[in-house]
Amino acid sequence: MLLTNYIDDYNIKYINIKLKGMNPVEYRTHSQRAA
Repeated sequence: MLLTNYIDDYNIKYINIKLKGMNPVEYRTHSQRAA
């Protein structure tokens, strides 16, 4: 359960400068729309 919480936090809350200020989920969604 701890690992799933970490993954959820990373995918939703983590904001990476390399991802243009978006969290990984937002970036994936944005990059799929652009393709």
